[in-house]
Amino acid sequence: MNMQPATKPIRTTCPYCGVGCGVLATPLANGGLAIEGDPDHPANKGRLCVKGAALGETLGLRGRLLDPYIHGKRSSWDQALDLVAQRFSDAIAKHGPDSVAFYVSGQLLTEDYYVANKLMKGFIGSANIDTNSRLCMASSVAGHKRAFGSDTVPGLYEDLELADTVVLVGSNLAWCHPILYQRLAAGRETRGTKVVVVDPRRTATCDIADLHLALNAGTDTVLFNLLLAEIARRGLIDHGFAPNLDGMEDALAAAQATPLSSTGLPDADLTRFLDLWTASERVVTVYSQGINQSESGTDNVNAILNCHLATGRIGKPGMGPFSVTGQPNAMGGREVGGLANMLACHLDIDNPDHRDAVRGFWQAPRIAEKPGLKAVDMFRAVEEGRIKALWIMCTNPALSMPEADRVARAIKGCDFTVVSDIVTQTDTTRLADVLLPATGWAEKDGTVTNSERRVSRQRRALAAPGQARDDWRIMADVAKRLGWADAFDWTGPAQIFAEHAALSGVAGGLGSDFDISDYRETTAPEYDRMEPFLWPQSPSRQGGRFFGDGLFQTPSGRGRMVPIFPANRRPVDIAAPFTLNTGRVRDHWHSMTRTGRAARLSRHIAEPFLELHPRDAERLGLAPAGLAQVENEHGRAILRVLITDRAAPGHPFAPIHWTGETSSAGRVSSLVPGLTDPISGQPALKSAAVNISAFRAGCYGFAVSKSEINAAGDYLAIAKLPKGHQAELAWKEPPRDWIEEAAKLFGLDTTPMIMRDRHHGTVRLAFLQDGRLQAALFVSPGPVALSRSHIAEALDSDQTADILAGRPGGDRQDEGAVVCACLGIGANRIARFIATRKTATLNEIGAALGAGTNCGSCRPELKRMLARTAGAVDR
Repeated sequence: MNMQPATKPIRTTCPYCGVGCGVLATPLANGGLAIEGDPDHPANKGRLCVKGAALGETLGLRGRLLDPYIHGKRSSWDQALDLVAQRFSDAIAKHGPDSVAFYVSGQLLTEDYYVANKLMKGFIGSANIDTNSRLCMASSVAGHKRAFGSDTVPGLYEDLELADTVVLVGSNLAWCHPILYQRLAAGRETRGTKVVVVDPRRTATCDIADLHLALNAGTDTVLFNLLLAEIARRGLIDHGFAPNLDGMEDALAAAQATPLSSTGLPDADLTRFLDLWTASERVVTVYSQGINQSESGTDNVNAILNCHLATGRIGKPGMGPFSVTGQPNAMGGREVGGLANMLACHLDIDNPDHRDAVRGFWQAPRIAEKPGLKAVDMFRAVEEGRIKALWIMCTNPALSMPEADRVARAIKGCDFTVVSDIVTQTDTTRLADVLLPATGWAEKDGTVTNSERRVSRQRRALAAPGQARDDWRIMADVAKRLGWADAFDWTGPAQIFAEHAALSGVAGGLGSDFDISDYRETTAPEYDRMEPFLWPQSPSRQGGRFFGDGLFQTPSGRGRMVPIFPANRRPVDIAAPFTLNTGRVRDHWHSMTRTGRAARLSRHIAEPFLELHPRDAERLGLAPAGLAQVENEHGRAILRVLITDRAAPGHPFAPIHWTGETSSAGRVSSLVPGLTDPISGQPALKSAAVNISAFRAGCYGFAVSKSEINAAGDYLAIAKLPKGHQAELAWKEPPRDWIEEAAKLFGLDTTPMIMRDRHHGTVRLAFLQDGRLQAALFVSPGPVALSRSHIAEALDSDQTADILAGRPGGDRQDEGAVVCACLGIGANRIARFIATRKTATLNEIGAALGAGTNCGSCRPELKRMLARTAGAVDR
């Protein structure tokens, strides 16, 4: 295979989290891409996390949606688009514009987002367009608007490197935003920055924490109210900044009335936190999903903002609140009004002057006159039949929404559903009437905005496969069929960007802080050359920061402190006594549509799991590596048991990534109730009341195969291997014929090698062809104990002499479970190195093995291994 570069690198942007890292993508002669970090991009300065570094391994046509489909049958674009336009037009004519809806995604480019909002809000005339960003950042939007008058992040990434103290609350930065974590870790190393992690769970981010506050879940507002009261008690209100603020007296009264007891923190830890925060003039408070995904998410945000406003520690180098976004273009979507309660360019849909200005600029026949349905309400309207036609773009709500099973039933029952996506099979595409093939990362061309308001280009590096089209073009083609050809007659994304920039100038004239109108005449060649830039461009804003000058976007021009009254915690449900905490793992992202295609990204964690505190596990009779059944009135999941004190008693943790494609029962979103914050409409996705019991398996299995592994058993979790696939399996009752079961799993009709141990109840089968391993199945009465790395490496090789033993022979080393996914360094190799050097350090491990020297995400795990100074177990 020719892996030589075919051309020079193309500067583009990573499609994963909101850090917005620059990427150099070099087309290869074999049609792939070589990936490096862009050393000139300000967000990452050449660094990439393992997910970004593996982007080249996620390409290819396996599973791609390459043609339009109508009711499961391949169609032409004209047939599909004609049908979409006709069904939407019919619904609007019969039931009004609010009978249709778009549900879009923070993975769309800004130009795609702009077209979607223009079509729905300005031409269809409804605001029923919402985005999966509602699931992650809506509470920040609402909190910003209450405090600042606009949805504006005040600070910059460099503030993490300039601060004296950084507080991370509800943010596992090490795993979810690894490059920011590395920037913070480097700042801590060089300047002695103090780091506080506020999280009920001990995460990898705690590796660099000077203080971990394992507070009771749901008590964030209590903690920051206590901080605000302490700020006042110590006389630290900034009286020079206070005249720029409204509401301080009421906010202080609410804070001073907050009881001390509910956080569950030891007095010494609480006092140390208060001392650190108040003594550090340069303090940054970083927050993410643990704050936003809550029934009190907006109040959580404002409790944090209150502390920074009261002290004037905002919008200046090294100080301020900082919301970090979960998706690559959540910010770009917010800038074009991607949420149902917003207009483009930070204008308000409730403001008639703003509506008139946008309608006039678009020369639209109408404009949405009121906010549309937010995500949870939108799918309930679908369920109730009020939404007659639904278009889902670049997202998988049948997996990601709360009460996911209910959402799936609603979509299935909708009169007409369109899904634009890049892959054929997802939990949502299976429910669509029409499937439209869209372009994906490296095939698209446009802009994204990261968490610090930096606009970067995402550039096309590969040709669109099959009949795939850009999202903006698909929507424009439908708009033309609906009769609005002139308003959607662009020939490329540069024209859309220029129009968006011109509209921002109109918004700026109305007082909006989002004004990039300097780019309103951008030509296609200028767009191609565009460098990353921050907004605002105004020299009056200190270094690109907001609000340090005391100027806000409220009608009065003053910021607002909001009185926060902590909500009572939900009582324990006897039928569901555990509070499930949900989140992400290190090497996967969202629903693994992309990361699941890269084998090395599944080598660290390959199946859905449940972290349980030892006391909970003992009470439930659950053993390590067993299976737990997690259920409530909304759904059910079966998860691998991981016993650890990282999870607090009563608060188990499970990751969100596994879908109906990668597991039989790993969709934890099916357990999450559709409870929302009353202000932002953001679902409380971080928690769910559940019951936990042992899943009584009659036997367990582990399988590898060169080809796809078919569904089998009562538990199945599939992951990609470098040369095929692996599966973890379990059956309630053992099949009568294991050769027949294995043949169904692998789709093979050859006779396997077989080894039975009737005393221990194990069965092992290996399918060979021309002496090379094609597939293998290992069955045991309990969780299968063998070297998974050894079996994976043997696949499609002739090294089969010890395959049924499940472990390498004495002359071969067992790599063990992967710890450093960047370089493929396993736990056993690291453990052997540590055992030979009693005083081993992180730097010595890096120098000898390379582990931890690239993206650094594995460094917390390496530190834990050093602390244990014991061998690792390959499970």
